[in-house]
Amino acid sequence: MENQASSPSKMVSAAKRVLGIEADALRLLSDHLPADFEAVVTLILNTKGRVIISGIGKSGHIGNKIAATLASTGTPSSFVHASEASHGDLGMITNDDIVVLISNSGETRELSDVLAHTRRFSIPLIGISSRPGSTLMAAADYQLLLPPAPEACPMGMAPTTSTTLTLAIGDALAVALMEARDFKAENFATFHPGGKLGAQLSTVAQLMHGVDALPLVSKDTAMEEVLIEMTSKGFGTTGVVEGEALIGIVSDGDLRRNMAHLMSATAGEVATLSPVTAAPDMLAAQALALMNERKITTLFAVDEANRPVGILHLHDLLRAGVA
Repeated sequence: MENQASSPSKMVSAAKRVLGIEADALRLLSDHLPADFEAVVTLILNTKGRVIISGIGKSGHIGNKIAATLASTGTPSSFVHASEASHGDLGMITNDDIVVLISNSGETRELSDVLAHTRRFSIPLIGISSRPGSTLMAAADYQLLLPPAPEACPMGMAPTTSTTLTLAIGDALAVALMEARDFKAENFATFHPGGKLGAQLSTVAQLMHGVDALPLVSKDTAMEEVLIEMTSKGFGTTGVVEGEALIGIVSDGDLRRNMAHLMSATAGEVATLSPVTAAPDMLAAQALALMNERKITTLFAVDEANRPVGILHLHDLLRAGVA
């Protein structure tokens, strides 16, 4: 029986070996990107329907993830289990769709009905496989051929490197499509409304208090009235405007710094001029970073003419789950 003290080093060695093998395979894939990759991206961009991904076993799990990534990044996509397709789910595939079949060997028997369905109804077929002469790749209209690379499994049997390469080519497709569509953070937020990610992708406009809630005074306002405005609106600050433009803010800190002559001063004399502001379309996460950087708890949102249109408090970000 081996000494238990040597086990951790063997575990680490195994992990490094696996990661090294798969990293080498990914570099090989990057250096030998499938010849049809660009054509596949163009095909997907121009399709009227969805991208249907199908596979079985480990390839099915990877296919499910690829479909989910595509769908969340602006490419309508669904996963159809190859076995279920043979029992009615072929009806989920329409003539407007594109089908991607995944099989490392290219000879997976369970894919035959989906493959035949695409040929019967002239549905574009993309094959992902590491065997160029396989049944799948011979039938496919477009081939995403994976480079020959050893499995990380010591017996060379368990899908490891091959599934990593398949997942990577799926990610490459998704990102290439995102960039081709100029897919932006606000688009991403549309498909990720829940949880912390969705909150961080919210904009200032979605979380801020509107014009009716704004604490505002003119620069000539007496400090007695400024204090009433600050207290009544409950933000611990007030904006100072000249005409319609925001020129400064009065905060608790400004009150303390001007305590000696506070009640004889005007808002414009006490205010911090040219304050930090936010655009309504700024991401909530960026607003939080700005607050942290400047050590402030409120941000006025202003339009292109520097007119205040809203106010955002740190507590609003906390309630939304951004912070």
